[in-house]
Amino acid sequence: MRIALAQLNYTIAAFESNYRKIEEAAAQARKEGAELMVLSELSALGYPLIDLVERKDLVEKNLRILDRVAALTDENFGILIGFVEKNRRDEGKALHNAAALLWKGQIVGTVRKILLPTYDVFDEARYFEPGKVNPVLEFKGIPLGVSICEDAWSDPRLWDRKLYRRDPVRESVDAGARLLINLSASPFNLGKAEQRREMVFRHARKSGLYFVYVNQAGANDELVFDGHSMVVDPRGELVVRARDFAEDLLVCDLPDQALRQGKRVVTGPLTIREVASSEEEQIFRALVVGLRDYVRKSGFAKVVLGLSGGIDSALVATLAAAALGSENVLGVAMPTRYSSRGSLEDALALAENLGICWEEIPIDDMFQKVLDGLAPVFSGLEADVTEENIQARLRGMVLMALSNKLGSLVLATGNKSELGVGYCTLYGDMCGALAPISDLPKTWVYRLSRWINREGELIPENTITKPPSAELRPDQRDQDSLPPYEVLDRILEGWVVERRSVDELVAEGLDRDAILQIVTLIDRAEYKRRQAAPAIKISARAFGIGRRYPIVADYSSLHEIQKSKGRET
Repeated sequence: MRIALAQLNYTIAAFESNYRKIEEAAAQARKEGAELMVLSELSALGYPLIDLVERKDLVEKNLRILDRVAALTDENFGILIGFVEKNRRDEGKALHNAAALLWKGQIVGTVRKILLPTYDVFDEARYFEPGKVNPVLEFKGIPLGVSICEDAWSDPRLWDRKLYRRDPVRESVDAGARLLINLSASPFNLGKAEQRREMVFRHARKSGLYFVYVNQAGANDELVFDGHSMVVDPRGELVVRARDFAEDLLVCDLPDQALRQGKRVVTGPLTIREVASSEEEQIFRALVVGLRDYVRKSGFAKVVLGLSGGIDSALVATLAAAALGSENVLGVAMPTRYSSRGSLEDALALAENLGICWEEIPIDDMFQKVLDGLAPVFSGLEADVTEENIQARLRGMVLMALSNKLGSLVLATGNKSELGVGYCTLYGDMCGALAPISDLPKTWVYRLSRWINREGELIPENTITKPPSAELRPDQRDQDSLPPYEVLDRILEGWVVERRSVDELVAEGLDRDAILQIVTLIDRAEYKRRQAAPAIKISARAFGIGRRYPIVADYSSLHEIQKSKGRET
């Protein structure tokens, strides 16, 4: 059987544009002789839907799209598509996350997602009723074992502890499936593609069957979908692999003997698309796709950001130019009395290297007027972080004014290290519609910037090598109030991503006082992060929808317990 893997980039609830993508893919698949085209999870609507799925009118439109896609099929060509199905029972959640086999112009079979994830960014049990059984679907005499995303993730080796009692893929095999197919919308984080491949390899080897895996591409809100759709043979070896972070359509011939007679027939490699060859390239592609789709799917074409001459804004500008074209990026320098000449020169050099638009709007006169206006109230009080934050907030005001007037989205330029410890200003440098690198630790900001410069200088070398500074007071350096970023980022990773205790981090050789300083700052900054611009998720645990911590909580009690343990030992 000739099968087509349609790895597409959907916009949530954009029914007409999504349908046109499917229609075009179907036409191309038929042109290449495909008998069955497989789409990704919830491809009738896009993923993730979150609370939007609770709108009845949206569910009805998704069912009408299903009928239109069915009309693209005939006796020689079928389509597997993800959609939202109404729960026909009078108990449980009102909806199912489902997949339909469309053939001969109609729905000939349906499967419902059984394993509904409720960790990290997922909360599917909030909306969907799980499937009870996993029926085998018949297509041209071939029994298909169809599963949906998480249904393939039941292997206990993927988790710290066994999450699920059922294995829907195994159930399909036991029910007589001759071909395994998984429709997925699996978001990217670093290391995820390798984990997915190994998962699919194990399913194929264990079952002795071909496994077809189709993932979504593109980005919606914070989530990037990296594609990597694939066909794996019964030995657990790749036959076909699609591109990463881009749409793709691959056609693959599967041996008839393997599908109809259950014989362990395999083929050699056919089509292995080129994908990112390093972690830096993966992250770069993810951030570019995430930024591009966020801006364009929001209905915008241009962005504006502050250019300080520092490495964070330089990296964001570089990503924006790659995502949108340099002509659609405006960098704005907003110097005050504390801005160094070198920083302005670095910002201008970056703008020239990237070919982006450039403006210099000094804000020192505005700053002085605010100080003069507040002087009666501030009389007798020492200057402190208040005056620093006024500068940051004036810059935010200027950028938002440019956004309103020019119709450009503002990009915030803070990184994960700063957001983690609250080293950022509400309504100041946190202003923006998107914070592209706020899931990227500072050490990774340097690492990615050097990778970008591997074939020639885009980001000025001085921007990378000079000590980082917010330049909001004389001779200010980040390290005046924070540990070295190598230490801060390891503590951040351990506390936030790995959820390790203070004692466990101390056991690694980290200084207990430094750990307590950082974790206290992390916990105290929760109220800031709740008001932050959306991030592009690239780590296993990003601040935002995948990490839900209360704002008002006595976090210090946990730290005091850890302190007492330290004194006792």
